[in-house]
Amino acid sequence: MRRSLSLRVLLAAILAAAGPGLSTEASNPALLKLLKVLKDRGTLSAQEYDDLVAAAQTEGGPSSPAPAVAAASGAGTTASKGEPKAEPRGEAKAASPGAKNPETASVSPVSAKSGAGSDKPAEKAKAPKWYDQLNLRGYTQFRYHSILERDGAELNVPNDRSISENNTFFIRRARIILSGDVSEHLGLYVQPDLNGSPTTGDFSVQLRDMYGDVYLDKAKEYRVRLGQSKVPYGWSNMQSSGNRAALERPDAINSAAEGERDIGAFFYWAPDEIRKRYADLVKLGLKGSGDYGVIGFGGYSGQGLNRLDLNNTPHAVAKVSYPFQFSNGQFFEAGVHAYSGKFVTSTQAINVAGTTFTPSARAGGITDERVGIAAIWYPQPFGIEAEWNVGRGPELSADRRSIGTDTLHGGYVQFAYKDQNKLGAWFPFARWQYYSGGRKFAVNAPYERVNEMDFGIEWSPWNPVEFTVQFTHTFDRTNTKTAPYADTTSADRISIQAQINY
Repeated sequence: MRRSLSLRVLLAAILAAAGPGLSTEASNPALLKLLKVLKDRGTLSAQEYDDLVAAAQTEGGPSSPAPAVAAASGAGTTASKGEPKAEPRGEAKAASPGAKNPETASVSPVSAKSGAGSDKPAEKAKAPKWYDQLNLRGYTQFRYHSILERDGAELNVPNDRSISENNTFFIRRARIILSGDVSEHLGLYVQPDLNGSPTTGDFSVQLRDMYGDVYLDKAKEYRVRLGQSKVPYGWSNMQSSGNRAALERPDAINSAAEGERDIGAFFYWAPDEIRKRYADLVKLGLKGSGDYGVIGFGGYSGQGLNRLDLNNTPHAVAKVSYPFQFSNGQFFEAGVHAYSGKFVTSTQAINVAGTTFTPSARAGGITDERVGIAAIWYPQPFGIEAEWNVGRGPELSADRRSIGTDTLHGGYVQFAYKDQNKLGAWFPFARWQYYSGGRKFAVNAPYERVNEMDFGIEWSPWNPVEFTVQFTHTFDRTNTKTAPYADTTSADRISIQAQINY
């Protein structure tokens, strides 16, 4: 009897240790052959052999090795009442609650990691870190410029440093963007600009955006933006440079906030449906401006991108904009925007007719205020966008002796067409821009006059790559970089850009 019991326990141990690999089939040939060898050698009697074969065939299923042990050991003895049953090594005690597949859920990660027989409790799933929610993307713009001809002063384009008499190739923008909602009530956005071609020969890194969006509700319809970000004035100023067709923004709008950004706090509101519409206007390739709310307002330094406030008097800004969608799917957006504040101009000595002097400027800043309107008929396939603004701002007097407040006005109109075929996406455009007024961000805030036409085409053979060719004819443009601030007339230039998106 003891020998029979020992052999049955041996058989049970073989079944448990071999696991599914040996006992998956009730009539496993290897097991039956082993039992037959033991019987032929006289180790097992015929009756014992028959009993063990029967036990293997009835208890050797893949999912029940523990009952097999109990059955084999119980053939000669009865377990005492309340005594725990033996458990196979390497198996978890129980499947994880709610597991859909008990075969995969029955072995805990801790058991598999620490080896057979481990009884350490399973580790809880780690909560994602805030930085796991961030996304990394960006774009780089490579430019080539050539000034074909000009009359008058040297051509100076304030918002495009790549245009110069002797410059050709240029890295205009190299942006790396880190963004994402790091919690239910906070979104983060960081964008530096890696400038590879400054005039000094050294490389530079400029901070463009660094802000947090504090969401006031779960739907994220109400939010407060804190930090350095775009000033919500104008439609083209809000539009990303990686999304715009024309190579640079129009002077009339960009002169309100060169660099488009400043440090401040802004409140934005837009219902969820409209926020999705703003996103679709970009995703569909319609050159949307992005989501800056239906209503936006706030305060900001007013001195410009990466500059200190110099008068302890923030600017105030407000905007209202709404993207309509008609029954035929056509999008149309209309908006109005305004700002007001005091701007502190920078000054330096000027030489006029052999006399050198520095213009005087009012302490505490000069009145700086504008109001503008925007209307955009999105290209489906024909499109037209237009903006115009008027106001008052800092301007150098005609005698160059002082800087005061004077009127300004200007805007632009752009026509475009969007086409998609087997060669890629095509976006031809034509733009006229005009501005007359002081350029407050220039040293001494000289008067600026701009009258230009742009003709161009953007081609994107693949999503990550875009090519743009633009021809610009300048009827009149003031050189606001160098006194005596003379005009450039009848100038032609061609610009080629390759943009990679990643």
